[in-house]
Amino acid sequence: MIRRRAMLAAPLIALPATARAQAWPSRPVRIVLAYPPGGSTDVLARTLAAALQDAMPGSAFVVDNRPGGAAVVGTQAVATAAPDGYTLSLGNNQTHAANAAMLPSLPYDPIADFAPIARLAAVHHAIVVPANGARTLAELAAKGKNGGRVTYASSGTGSASHVIAETFARREGMNATHIPYRGGAQATTDTVAGTVDFFVSTWPQVVALVKDGRLRSLGIGAPARLAETPDVPTFAELNTPDLAVDAWFGLWAPARTPPEIIRRLSDASLAILAQPAMVERLNGQGFVAAPMPAEPFAAFQREELARWRRLVELTGIRLEG
Repeated sequence: MIRRRAMLAAPLIALPATARAQAWPSRPVRIVLAYPPGGSTDVLARTLAAALQDAMPGSAFVVDNRPGGAAVVGTQAVATAAPDGYTLSLGNNQTHAANAAMLPSLPYDPIADFAPIARLAAVHHAIVVPANGARTLAELAAKGKNGGRVTYASSGTGSASHVIAETFARREGMNATHIPYRGGAQATTDTVAGTVDFFVSTWPQVVALVKDGRLRSLGIGAPARLAETPDVPTFAELNTPDLAVDAWFGLWAPARTPPEIIRRLSDASLAILAQPAMVERLNGQGFVAAPMPAEPFAAFQREELARWRRLVELTGIRLEG
């Protein structure tokens, strides 16, 4: 009798969650970023938010910038949010892989505390210098050796920007001082101004400045030279393939978010990224569309976490926490 009553009650218990998922979204959905406005993650988030809103008539997707703590503050806010589909994380290799390798006590688990929705895009990194700076990668390396000294900006301690620059500096034996910023926007501004000698930036952050001559790119991690900047050599051409570490971006919800909501968000995101107009728009912003459904994305994230642990061992970079 008890088993029979439990079986009869089960659909009634499940019904509220299903009903809530079907009614979603009935209020604005926040896409939380662990970075300030103006950087590559912010550009992608605003592009996706507008597209999701168009794809779901009557919905509202709002970008919520929460920078701080080496991208931990905003990411943790999503990890601890209610799993109801109204708080999402648009993060990247730092928030959902690298930080776990660098921080001894990260206050969230990038695997267990999140439900992957979709991988969205990837971007190449490029080494840029002020317009009157070094003309080649070899010239930049020479400036930091034999008693010389260089400074480099990054979009934050422990970011891919930092790791790639430190890899370059250590391999070349340079005397290089790291100057971390809270995101790529101010780092870019100070590089243009000549405050620092170089900056390893995501390509969307600097492509317009390279094209109009306010920055010079000494190398890029693309597989081949880009049509928009044919004079910029690839890291492979420069015999520095270890610097070709792409950044990737994805969308997550808190763990235990109803699977119906995850599926709807994943389907909508992948459909958006399949549109030729969106691919063209992302390319124009310096991104490469790299859609991946939730399950393969989860496996990819685990592989990336292992890769970042190897990079951390190579550079010795650790974060306090």
